[in-house]
Amino acid sequence: MLTFIGLGLYDERSITVEGREALGDADRVFAEFYTSKLVGADVETLEAYHDVEIEVRPREGVEQDPEAILAAAEDSDVAFLTAGDTMISTTHTDLRLRAESRGIDTRVIHGVTAQSAASSLTGLQNYRFGKATTLPFPYAHGGDDVPASVIETIAANRDRGLHTVVYLDIKVGTGPTGPDPDHEEYMTADVAAGLLADEWADPLGVVVARAGSPDAVVAADRLSALADREFGDPLHLLVIPGALHHVEADALAGLAGAPAELLEE
Repeated sequence: MLTFIGLGLYDERSITVEGREALGDADRVFAEFYTSKLVGADVETLEAYHDVEIEVRPREGVEQDPEAILAAAEDSDVAFLTAGDTMISTTHTDLRLRAESRGIDTRVIHGVTAQSAASSLTGLQNYRFGKATTLPFPYAHGGDDVPASVIETIAANRDRGLHTVVYLDIKVGTGPTGPDPDHEEYMTADVAAGLLADEWADPLGVVVARAGSPDAVVAADRLSALADREFGDPLHLLVIPGALHHVEADALAGLAGAPAELLEE
């Protein structure tokens, strides 16, 4: 059996009860933290809290060479962990399909995701979100600006009155000059807002920082204004709202401090 377990958003306690029970029953535990991570807990804390040993795999050890995971799951119960949900944004469908093709039973135990937290914390209605996008570090896409695909996604959503979740780049094990096992870098919301404000219109944006933590931050303002603020430790994401229902406008004013004049645009 290969069980995919989402750890949730923040620390060792963010996992569901079902996930914790499955983790405790596993014979071996693998994890990856290159797509996202728990900023409130390191691997040692997870191991101590859940009384397990965790084998952290790099990107190539999951996507190109997952043999160690699959071989273990052929004759024992294996857990595979990621932050958030293992099948939302940190998608590991390929690994699951490889397991199924070898006759290995699989199951998914879901965790809370940044997507659902963005809706819950901002008051923006979940069914009014369109396609999400990821804003990479400029060096990661070979330019010094915002990729056209990011702007096109936001613009297309706004044309339809829909909100856009903009995930912010994470670089673990790879830096500006290529592979680097010591490199760990997280784009912050102020940097993201500045990039978008420089390359595009300057609409209302909403920052969500450290969702799931005791000190989560939600802030709404024009992108250029958000670019001049600091939002503390990662992880951050940015939401570009589309057309606002009056309840959503009230939520952004009351929960995120959105200026009244922006809510009327």
